[in-house]
Parts: sequence; structure tokens; C-alpha cells
Amino acid sequence: MAEKGMSDRPTATGTDAEFARRRDAARDRLDALFGAKGGDRDERASWFEAVYETAGDDAAAVPWADLAPKPALVDWLSANPGEGARALDVGCGLGDNAEALAEAGYDTTAFDLSEKAVEWARQRFPGSPVRYTAADLFSPPRGWPGGFDLVHECYTVQALHGDLREASYQALADLVKPGGRLLVITRSGADGAETSGPPWPLSPSELAGFERAGLRLIDSTAYDVQKGDRIIPHIRAVYVKPG
Repeated sequence: MAEKGMSDRPTATGTDAEFARRRDAARDRLDALFGAKGGDRDERASWFEAVYETAGDDAAAVPWADLAPKPALVDWLSANPGEGARALDVGCGLGDNAEALAEAGYDTTAFDLSEKAVEWARQRFPGSPVRYTAADLFSPPRGWPGGFDLVHECYTVQALHGDLREASYQALADLVKPGGRLLVITRSGADGAETSGPPWPLSPSELAGFERAGLRLIDSTAYDVQKGDRIIPHIRAVYVKPG
């Protein structure tokens, strides 16, 4: 297992001052919506759908959309090209990470719980080779379980809480084919740390949930994301499913 420092700063496309101002205003509004602070499956689904429905055409109103792929993903893909391998992008949002996977040579499927998010991604990337679809992580379409060489999970688990979060480790592991990999990008925090959330950073004991689900950790990279004057610890972890 390797661990090293790495800088990961969103591009100016999604972090200029005016964009940030609109994002802060949207965050206050979204925090007041039903299901914003956790809840059961239906409550969280309603909140995610409301995020996209109330955003209009402004990506600043989608808290996790930077309008560029995550640098931590791009960095990893530069050393791990797809060469036609089958990849799944979990919680694809507006599509930037899925497009990066496809550009790196992966035969990419991307899904989101929100129909609006999927429609938005398709409109942003007309003619894309990515297969965008609406789906539920906890009730995946036939053929998905055990069907992917690479499953990419960025920021989805950290948006879940309680029983849903605990169930997500196995749900994600189930999508990986024997010999395949799960790539996880998330905020990280110490065990026992109090966080109001969302997001709720993943602690080491929570990340171990993927190993309890039958995967083996093969790489863990710690790095920081700078947002304004905040330094936010992150982890990029790679797991393999024994073949």
C-alpha cells in the first residue's frame, strides 16, 4: 500500500469568484430542503433530485459539480489507461468524470439516481461514447453486478449517512468483476471526529468497509484539496476483487 501527498485543486472553470458566490447561496438553500441532513433511501433520493431540479441551468447550484474531472482521477488514469476495459462511473452528476474515463480508453457506463442529472450530462457532451443512464446503486440493472473491470466512486458514499452508508460498501463491491478494481475518491477524516455533514468524510474504519465487503486494498493516496482558505483532506483508494 502506497501513501503520498498530492495536490488536487479544481480548475478555475468551477471555482471563479462569481461561481463560488452562487454556490454558497445555493448551499444555504439546499441545506434547508427535506432530506438534506440524512435520512432513509427515499428521503435522500428526494433531496438529490431536488438539487438538480432547482438548479435550473446553473451548475454552481450543484454543490459537487466543478465542470471538470477530478484531478485525482485524471492523475490515476494517466497511469491506468482503459484499453477497452469496461468501467462504471457511480453518481455521474454532470458527466465530467465519466468523460475522463472514456477519454482514457474505458468502455464507460455512467449513472445517476437523478434523471435530470443524466439529461444534463447528455446535453453537455453530445456525441459522447459514454452510456449515460438513470439507475439506483442499491437496485442496479440486470447485468451490472460483477460486470465491470473498473468501478469509479467519487463523493457518493460521503453523501450518505447511517444505514445507507453502511450498505453502500457492499453495493459498490458487488459491481466489480473478479479481478477488477474499485477506485474511491472521498474526503477523509479521523475515526470519532464529529461532522455535521453532508458531506460526511470517510474515516479509516469506514473505508475498511470495502475490505469487509470482500475487496482488497492495493493503494491509498492521501492528498489535500484547497477551496478558498480551506484545506480539505482526501483519500484516493484502490481496491481489487480477488479473482
